Amino acid sequence: MVKHVILWQLKDELSLEEKKKVKKNIKDGLEGLAGQIPGLIEIRVETEGLASSNADLMLDSSFEDEESLKGYAVHPAHVAVADGAVRPYTKTRVCLDFEK
Repeated sequence: MVKHVILWQLKDELSLEEKKKVKKNIKDGLEGLAGQIPGLIEIRVETEGLASSNADLMLDSSFEDEESLKGYAVHPAHVAVADGAVRPYTKTRVCLDFEK
């Protein structure tokens, strides 16, 4: 199994209300990919970090293998969410992929 974990920071110019809406859209969009992408075992997005956090959101996903992760990266459903709900609103992205 391969884990794919991402931490994002949202853009500073977004208001608190905008950030709340963006977080919901990202969560709904990414978690909505469950069952659509071959090899995707589990996908969840955490949006409510503690005050000690320096990231706004976390994606925690699991794939059958590295090939499945590569397929996810270019799958049209994922690209649509990434281009429409994630990339326009995030300023930083940190990713860790690993075998478990």
